[in-house]
Amino acid sequence: MSLEKFLQNALSSWMNHEGPESDIVLSSRVRLARNFKDYTFPTLFSHEEAKSILELIKKRLESEVNSEIGQLEMIEMEQLQALEKRVLVEKHLISPKLVDESTHGACLLSDDEVISVMINEEDHVRIQCLMSGLQLEKALQLANILDDWLEEAIDYAYDEERGYLTSCPTNVGTGLRASVMMHLPGLVLTQQINKIIPAINQLGLVVRGMYGEGSQALGNIFQISNQITLGKSEKDIVEDLTSVVQQIIAQERAAREALVKTSNIQLEDRVFRSYGILSNARIIETKEASTCISDVRLGIDLGYIQNISESILNELMILTQPGFLQKYAGGPLRPYERDMRRAALIRERLNLDTKEHS
Repeated sequence: MSLEKFLQNALSSWMNHEGPESDIVLSSRVRLARNFKDYTFPTLFSHEEAKSILELIKKRLESEVNSEIGQLEMIEMEQLQALEKRVLVEKHLISPKLVDESTHGACLLSDDEVISVMINEEDHVRIQCLMSGLQLEKALQLANILDDWLEEAIDYAYDEERGYLTSCPTNVGTGLRASVMMHLPGLVLTQQINKIIPAINQLGLVVRGMYGEGSQALGNIFQISNQITLGKSEKDIVEDLTSVVQQIIAQERAAREALVKTSNIQLEDRVFRSYGILSNARIIETKEASTCISDVRLGIDLGYIQNISESILNELMILTQPGFLQKYAGGPLRPYERDMRRAALIRERLNLDTKEHS
């Protein structure tokens, strides 16, 4: 398969659109956790109940198409190969839990993959909306439309005092998890990030790596999300997170300006060394690739590099993950083979952009 065709098939279409503040905010995500009334939660339910929940969702899909949501396709986990599941995880469309632990697990996907609804994961339903840049309010609006569409036909487990009831107590209330993926090389290079993370935590937010809880912040990419779901409205949660993110954006821009002012030649050298590695390496591991890709994206944002698209960071951070590399290769790869394939794919991707902009 050619890289051009692979890119068309592999990348979510929203990744190709530049959203607000997209030089720093790579994506916004809103997720709503919901359970159905009179059904046991997934932590304890039977295979029969899990199958029944799946049938309820299928009936809702067949009964009506909401014009604001569009057509959704159901994908059942048992119908997918292991590599296909891994790719969906790497694209943030489903969770590892849906792959490894769910009973009669499935997901609903929109054509542009902005909408992903996990079924029979930790909760009966987890509605997710993904958008480029800082668009939390827009993502929440779409998630609420889908939430209302489901609730028209299915009664949720809801308590007047506690709100929506969920398998994990930390999600009780709104059931809302809002998060943004941010590229923060300026704050990392100036070592300000070590002070900022504790301050963010004190505001009731949490900072994680690219793939959420337990993951490392490779490539200077950090995921920032709310911890509190009870006692605040969905609107307040999103507004508070947006406010904090805007402050971090301002600090990141200030850090980049300071680096250009005080260490311009050293920064430019770092950017082009990383570009040289990506353009010529024959073997490259995930961590080194992530660091070099981050440097190159910073160089694009600062105007050092002119002939590469800004979406390169979003694309390569996904495309160089193990699942995608093996999908592109057409089968399983051993670790050193993945490192070789990663280097080849990056070289080919950079060459495509250079041709397009020459």
